[in-house]
Amino acid sequence: MKNQIKKISLLIFFIVLLVLLLPFRSSIAIYADELDKIAKQINELENSLQMSVNATLPLEQELGKLDAKLKNIQAGIQSAEQKLVLTAENIKEREADFERQYVLLAERVERYYKRLRAPSQFLILLSAQTASGLTKDLTYRNAVADEDKKIISQIGQELLDLEKDKAQLEKEKEMLAALKIKVDEQAAFFRKEIKGAKEYQSQLSKKIADLTARQQQILSEKSGTFQTTVGDVPLADDPASRPDYNPGFSPAFAAFSFGAPHFKGMSQYGAYGRAKSGQSAEQILKAYYGDGIEIKEDYSTSININVEGYGGVDIETYVKRIYEMPSSWTDNDSAALKAQAVAARSYALARTNNGASSICATEACQVYKPSNKGGAWDAAVEATRGWVLMAGGQPFSAWYASTSGGYQESYSHNGYSTPGFWDTANGRDGWTSQAYEKVAESPWFYKAWYRTRSGDTCGRNHPWLTSEEMADILNAWVVLYQGGGDSSRVMPESSCWGGNPYNKSELAAIGGFTSVNGVSTQYSNSGTTANVTFETNKGSKTITGSEFYRAFNLRAPGRVSLKSGLFNIEKK
Repeated sequence: MKNQIKKISLLIFFIVLLVLLLPFRSSIAIYADELDKIAKQINELENSLQMSVNATLPLEQELGKLDAKLKNIQAGIQSAEQKLVLTAENIKEREADFERQYVLLAERVERYYKRLRAPSQFLILLSAQTASGLTKDLTYRNAVADEDKKIISQIGQELLDLEKDKAQLEKEKEMLAALKIKVDEQAAFFRKEIKGAKEYQSQLSKKIADLTARQQQILSEKSGTFQTTVGDVPLADDPASRPDYNPGFSPAFAAFSFGAPHFKGMSQYGAYGRAKSGQSAEQILKAYYGDGIEIKEDYSTSININVEGYGGVDIETYVKRIYEMPSSWTDNDSAALKAQAVAARSYALARTNNGASSICATEACQVYKPSNKGGAWDAAVEATRGWVLMAGGQPFSAWYASTSGGYQESYSHNGYSTPGFWDTANGRDGWTSQAYEKVAESPWFYKAWYRTRSGDTCGRNHPWLTSEEMADILNAWVVLYQGGGDSSRVMPESSCWGGNPYNKSELAAIGGFTSVNGVSTQYSNSGTTANVTFETNKGSKTITGSEFYRAFNLRAPGRVSLKSGLFNIEKK
């Protein structure tokens, strides 16, 4: 067992040494080879972790066995200690009794000695008066002598036994003390080794989690959504991103997202489409925030807002300096602008009322500039002066974004929840042809994404995929959801992302898909793509929208990605 413990301890030592020698470095910039190093580090850490777990398991099993043995040994030790106490008490009593018997023994020895020196039986015979007296005297003298001999022998044996028992008692005490020390040392060793191994495994797990988080952070730049508004952001229109684009090959497939940002609250293009359709500011606000929202029209206008980087300004001046919607959207008495002014005012008040000492000046909060926007926007702010959305007696956090793709998701604030609904004139039946964002001609409403907002395309000039590339994404789906491969290697096969991704032939060997010839999508009533069905070399294959969304964003080449759970796949 000692040899096994030493081997396991040496294994853990070398594992720890290996991890300490692993190269770690961090960088603010994202380099092409960073993911490759991260993937290798994660792989090495996971191998080390598994080795440590494998090495620790026998220790834990041994400790379990040892604990059971310890209980038996400790019970035996306790029983032995109790017996030793009783033995010690018995010896003490016997020693006290021996002291009394020692006096008797001395008397008996002296008397026995005297009898040995007494007149012989012949002399007794001569001195006896009668034969009867002689017999009695001889019998008595012999009986007394025999008794003395017996007592002397018994006391002597007891003395020897007492000394022997005392020696055995001391020996057993020493043995028990040694056993206790040995058992305690073994248990302490195992527990120390296991504790060290567990701490080491915990450190490894944290490092793996940290590296995986870093990897996910890099991937989220492609797959993640974002927040944007239409006031100070360039339009998203791009000929290559439209369904009528001709990529020059066939069959060709492109994934089109309905909307892009967070899909909650008011759609700005939707508000403009509603204004074009004749709705007032109040109707627009009630549509997006629900009939249960209160529009308070006399909220205090003397409240100051602290804007990061610009200092304090009164609430009405603050709203006049918000650049979130084009001033040209004046349809139906600037209904969209008025709804935007109320939403911006409510959002700022809700944020500062909830404990924030200031509000940022970017689209992460609301785009603010240190001068009034003027024109129709100023007029809309004045027309809604003091108008604030209220819920639970407090200003409601009125979210809004450019384009939601025709479906608004519900969210809650101050105990009040906005509705989830199809943003069309005729509900689900009106999507997509009657979507208010489509009425407003939002370039974000139906878009295929292949470039970042900064313009990077990772070498691609359109978002359309070949039959082989779409089959490659299905093979990635197989690895992610049906097994048979390493899911951590499902990444874009592109130098822009680095890492250690599968190549197409490797994935095809796992999934078996080599071509896609057709595609169709089915939508749920809750505003998401329910299923996607592909016609492939392996026949018809239907997978859920959420699974395809993840597989597509993890494997699609370059920056090609989906920005919404509500999407369509076009074929040409």
